Amino acid sequence: MAIRRGRGVAAINYPTGMNLGGDPTQALVHSTPTGNFMVTLSSVDLGQGMKQIMAQICAETIGVPTDRVVVDTADTDTGPHCMGTFASRGTHRAGNAVIQAAREARQVMLEVAAEELEVNASDLETDGQGNILVKGAPQKSISIFDVALSAHFKRGRSISGRGMFLIPRSYPEKETGAMKPSTCYAHACTVAEVEVDDETGEVTVLTVKNVFEIGRALNPKMVEQQLVGGSWMGISHALYETTEPYYPNRDHGGTDFNQYLMPGPGDLAQTEIIVLERPSADGPYGAKGPGEMCANPQIPAVANAVFDAVGVRIDTLPITPERILRALKAQAAN
Repeated sequence: MAIRRGRGVAAINYPTGMNLGGDPTQALVHSTPTGNFMVTLSSVDLGQGMKQIMAQICAETIGVPTDRVVVDTADTDTGPHCMGTFASRGTHRAGNAVIQAAREARQVMLEVAAEELEVNASDLETDGQGNILVKGAPQKSISIFDVALSAHFKRGRSISGRGMFLIPRSYPEKETGAMKPSTCYAHACTVAEVEVDDETGEVTVLTVKNVFEIGRALNPKMVEQQLVGGSWMGISHALYETTEPYYPNRDHGGTDFNQYLMPGPGDLAQTEIIVLERPSADGPYGAKGPGEMCANPQIPAVANAVFDAVGVRIDTLPITPERILRALKAQAAN
């Protein structure tokens, strides 16, 4: 009996969103009287940071600091339509809708500023700090605060915009059934190194090295946090988590979350994350949807590493000590 070491590799590609009905999402953007901007969505921030990303996208498009943007999500009674937060679609679908809405709001803002400065709207630009300048004559400027006040209390205009994004719908070809379910894909590869005790069946994940191609990282720190957390989640799916019992008798199954097995800090592997940026042609500022993909490649990588270590293929999750020992016993019997 011995501790055996193995390595496994797995690579995946992952679609962004879905093909159903064009997978539409709408967004609304409007200015307050003091020049802040509100983004209204029915998409939900599940903790992945979508509010921050939508604020960044809106701010970049309008030309204001990010702290001048507030994002309101998840009121499906009053918010614009959204298919939902799933299928790694949030950044791509909602982000594109926010860009459209923000462009429309920006145009109105520039038109009001042009009236105040007595120039053409096409001659204006923003400095990203809350001001609108005349191109080539930056001394002639007006703050977005003053533009918003003018729009609301002098010009009688609403600095607002609407955005609607959907992908081209794809239908199966009659002869082959071929179709294009997504317009962009993210990609990932994981190499896992494990130790397997062939006497107890216990698996220890030593290292997990991940490479993710995610389009453009709009917020690199948040991307890193998402990918590290996803990597740990993948290991948890591979080795621990299940609502089903490990034994034939259902009585052995857990009855509440206190009995739901998950890894603790001491169980987590040394994790390395590498991000490759290959901007998507139809993504908001090149972004794709890495949300769910980041927890996928670790599972087959760990399974392959177990096979490399002890020579048995486990194709049922989680890869428990019992399943490994049963497979080793069957292998020895053959």
